Amino acid sequence: MEKVVIIRYAEIHLKGKNRNYFERIFAMNLERALKGIRHELHRTSGRYLVADFEEGQTDEIMRRISRVFGVHSYSTGLLVDADEGSIFAAAKTFAPTSGTFKVETHRGDKHYPLTSMEINARIGGRLLDAIPTLRVDVHAPEHTVYIDIREGHRALVFGSFEDGPHGMPVSTAGKGLLLISGGIDSPVAGFMMAKRGLTVEMLHFHSYPYTNEAAKEKVVALSKILSEYSLVTRLTTVKVTHIQEEIHKKCAAELNVTLLRRFMFRIAERIAARVGAKCLVTGESLGQVASQTMEGLTSSNAVVTLPVLRPLIGFDKEDIISIAKKIGTFETSVLPYEDCCTVFLPDYPAIRPKLSFIEEEEKKLDIEALVSEALESAEIIRF
Repeated sequence: MEKVVIIRYAEIHLKGKNRNYFERIFAMNLERALKGIRHELHRTSGRYLVADFEEGQTDEIMRRISRVFGVHSYSTGLLVDADEGSIFAAAKTFAPTSGTFKVETHRGDKHYPLTSMEINARIGGRLLDAIPTLRVDVHAPEHTVYIDIREGHRALVFGSFEDGPHGMPVSTAGKGLLLISGGIDSPVAGFMMAKRGLTVEMLHFHSYPYTNEAAKEKVVALSKILSEYSLVTRLTTVKVTHIQEEIHKKCAAELNVTLLRRFMFRIAERIAARVGAKCLVTGESLGQVASQTMEGLTSSNAVVTLPVLRPLIGFDKEDIISIAKKIGTFETSVLPYEDCCTVFLPDYPAIRPKLSFIEEEEKKLDIEALVSEALESAEIIRF
């Protein structure tokens, strides 16, 4: 009888002939998530088992697994020989001491001599004999003992399912570059794209000394949380203070944010080339702020050739906040430190700027020199 953590994957079973590729990446991601914890990872048909770990590490293993995309559900359980006596001994450790219960069996090994119903009846009957205070209720039991008959005459016995983050294994969909701020939205956007298998590199723009070191540390903290899901341990920061000052001095005030966003996208495309990212990811939501109107979004897109993914485009703020709370970024995101987009913020920003007007105002700026200076300020922070 061996204690194990049972991991079941999500969409991978739909991948047909490519399934082995996705399973291999999934296993690599599990190993990366469990780095530093003594364990063994075993694959059985449709399952992965974490074994040979210290009892005191169980909760940490479960916590880390809960952040690995591709996990459908997971459980702590016991791995035993698939004879009736061994299964009953394991089932007894998960059975309640009173109340109602049922036994539920999944027979992955179809060559096993007993059917699922026969296993339920035999193990359930022995549990009733051993614990007289129990009662059977197959429709709405207070407790369920689960049995999973696997190949090789082995069985998994457990008492509950924990819901995983679902999605696809990170890195199976390529690499993207997330423009991460200190707000609520962008970390959620990174989470959403990592859930679809994208490796998410992170890029942050700052305006020191207008924004202070605490604002930068806030983004580092958010990036660390996101890295537990995206498995990326690198954040690039770029200073754009000089760009904002030039825009403020030379261009129409109502375009301050619009013009800054276009510079950010230009710089992001250059950083993406450095890190091998094939798309940009932002936390923009249609109509949420002045720069996120259709015209504002089109203006930003116009200066890059890479696709720009906006997974939150149709979300309202409550949708985004709900996810932020679930993934653990909300408390950090609402700390009162400003990001660079609040510097030189006009009283009346342009809501529907014409692209021709934007391009005319940009002629007042040495775009290439400003972008090059920003790129020279790039700093890489590793976690």
